[in-house]
Amino acid sequence: MKISLKELKEIYKPKLVPLNWDNERNVLVLLDQSALPFEKMFVETRTPEEVADAIRQMKIRGAPAIGIAGAYGMVTALLNSSTLEEALSSLSRAKATLDRARPTAVNLSWATSRMLNVARNAVENGLVKNVRELVDLMKAEAKKIYDEEYEAELQMGLYGLEKVNDGDTILTQCNAGGLATGTGLGTALAPVKIAHALGMKVSVIAPETRPWLQGSRLTVYELMAEGIPVTLIADTAVGLVMYKGMVNSVMVGADRILADGHVFNKIGTFKEAVIAHELGIPFYVLAPTSTFDLKNSVENVVIEERDPNEVRTVRGVPIAPEGAKVYNPVFDVTPPKYVTAIITEKGIIYPPFDKNVRKVVEKKMSSFLAFRHFH
Repeated sequence: MKISLKELKEIYKPKLVPLNWDNERNVLVLLDQSALPFEKMFVETRTPEEVADAIRQMKIRGAPAIGIAGAYGMVTALLNSSTLEEALSSLSRAKATLDRARPTAVNLSWATSRMLNVARNAVENGLVKNVRELVDLMKAEAKKIYDEEYEAELQMGLYGLEKVNDGDTILTQCNAGGLATGTGLGTALAPVKIAHALGMKVSVIAPETRPWLQGSRLTVYELMAEGIPVTLIADTAVGLVMYKGMVNSVMVGADRILADGHVFNKIGTFKEAVIAHELGIPFYVLAPTSTFDLKNSVENVVIEERDPNEVRTVRGVPIAPEGAKVYNPVFDVTPPKYVTAIITEKGIIYPPFDKNVRKVVEKKMSSFLAFRHFH
């Protein structure tokens, strides 16, 4: 099915948008995802520290979404500055604070670096005369990051649509929908939502995704809000549902993708990839190019570990002996040999990834408008 981005924007309207910048009050308002689906609460953040805390506490989560939140967190760092020199110092401190909140997801440090570089360039080249002008410039840059993310998701959704057939059931992991990206559309769920909006019959199988249950709490909630059929399963049922032929493809998001095709995503992704590979089921990773890390090797990436009590309990209710030893990594690593293709806003990247990733990521969007695939 052929459809343009302009036509798609008219057809698809997001139902849930998890963050909003209140320009009059200079406040970043976040839908508290840690309370979903039982309560719909909003959190107001006014400082980089408050934004970082919201990211750390999973009130806002998902690599693209925390990147956007980080960009607006940088804006809040300027609001009490009186001179441009003071403003740049505040931005440097804010970047360090925000980056520590979730070290594995590359979008966060990418966004804060971009904001800091824009500010430094503006000040050093005399593009702004005072803090007020710098604040306006930074607000515009944060909005640009948001807009670019939404455009990227629409485009990767269209590319991903090529991998969806009428009647397909797609297995995912965690939540890579609009709640995770900040826009209401998503990465891994973008092709599903677009297919549904275009009248195709598609459904999703969502593993619960322990220990934070993003699959059961967020993916199921989000898809039900859009009227898309979704079936919740226990994490341990993934192998069986694929073995029984209940899955046509796997589509997941990513928190970081390396130049050689190693994919860092929510814990449980590697398991899905291996089983899909063994059973001949296509395994697709969907992420914007801001998620790619072309500098680090797999050994250099820090995998975030969180509080052991997240595993010992379910929403505060103990399920293990007190003091039980726990290993609680948030992400795992999927080697490139298990990845069928990586779908970005610039096209579909196929193996060998160590040759093809850079061809896409390092080129400007305009250079690729005439091409659909990269082999």
